[in-house]
Amino acid sequence: MSNFARFLVKTKHNNLTMKRKFRLWMLVAILTFGGVAPMLTSCEKDDEEIVRRKEYFTYWNQCEALTALKEYVADVTNPKSPNFISVEDRIATFDMDGTFVGELYPTYFEYNLLEHRVLDDATYRDKAPEDVRQAAQAIRDFVRTGKALPDHFDMIHAQAAAKAYSGMTLAQFDAYVKNYAAQPANGFKGMTYGQSFYVPMLEVFEYLKANGFTYYVVSGSDRFICRSLVESIGIEPNRVIGMDVKLVSSSQGDEAGVNYTMGKEEDLIRTDELIIKNLKTNKVLQITQEIGKVPVLSFGNSSGDCAMHNYCLSNSRHRTAAFMLIADDEARDHANREKALTLAEKWRDSGYHVISMRDDFRYIYAPGVEKTEFTFSN
Repeated sequence: MSNFARFLVKTKHNNLTMKRKFRLWMLVAILTFGGVAPMLTSCEKDDEEIVRRKEYFTYWNQCEALTALKEYVADVTNPKSPNFISVEDRIATFDMDGTFVGELYPTYFEYNLLEHRVLDDATYRDKAPEDVRQAAQAIRDFVRTGKALPDHFDMIHAQAAAKAYSGMTLAQFDAYVKNYAAQPANGFKGMTYGQSFYVPMLEVFEYLKANGFTYYVVSGSDRFICRSLVESIGIEPNRVIGMDVKLVSSSQGDEAGVNYTMGKEEDLIRTDELIIKNLKTNKVLQITQEIGKVPVLSFGNSSGDCAMHNYCLSNSRHRTAAFMLIADDEARDHANREKALTLAEKWRDSGYHVISMRDDFRYIYAPGVEKTEFTFSN
């Protein structure tokens, strides 16, 4: 568990831990002097009361979006409600970048990672193909000078990233991502890239889990990058959907997988063949293939998430809700408030609940994190 995750556990459950210790002391005394049954009954009732009174949203301000979420969950988990949803159908989908992971530090994590890989990593930069180098330079120019990225850069980046990490085993790639994520996040003081989670949204995960929901990360970023990042907050790899490249066994060569039997000593290796960029309607297609159910809750932050939201809201069997975060806090984060407010109006018109990071979040990142100017060493 990361230090950041330990911090969240400590701050969220400190009171509960002390009460449990007290009960343990009392139980030892009772076992010594008798009268066990009455005390155990009392403890069980106390446990129920603690669960009932648990506060899940200590990093939030009271706001319309939070009220809507809590009212929705209370309704669909109430067996007496006509909108009751059984546990197996309580499916929630979350975009990652800009939804529960910082997006503007100074841009998408996977863009920063590619820039580092191609332009700064001495083990690779001299080997990078020209198109990969151009994609990485476009990111650097965007970050440092504000130069606009080329049209359809999401696909340009995806193709370049497939090539840049080709030949790595999955274990090597996971270690590479985590090593970069351990660096201080540019533009902030007090956190690494790997700690750049929106702590109010981590509380949403906790709240939904406690209420019987299963949540999935459905991101435009590389599936294995996402898995590496969310491991520290306890999201299992089988609940991560993202951009995919073709994998092969280490001794497979050009043999088709259907004709090749992998040996016990072999590893899985990334190739330079892009399978899918998981954006817009591709998110819906991937949800359908991998989850097999239409979500009832959806969380995102950009137009790339609208198809996923609309798919959720099209669920005719169950009551549904969709939420969009807007990056409107220029004091605590690297944001464009004017653009965010324009998007907020658009999202409301589309039937989505809007979460304002400025107005609705007491903290964006962990307490103690401060926004700074960007710095560049070369």
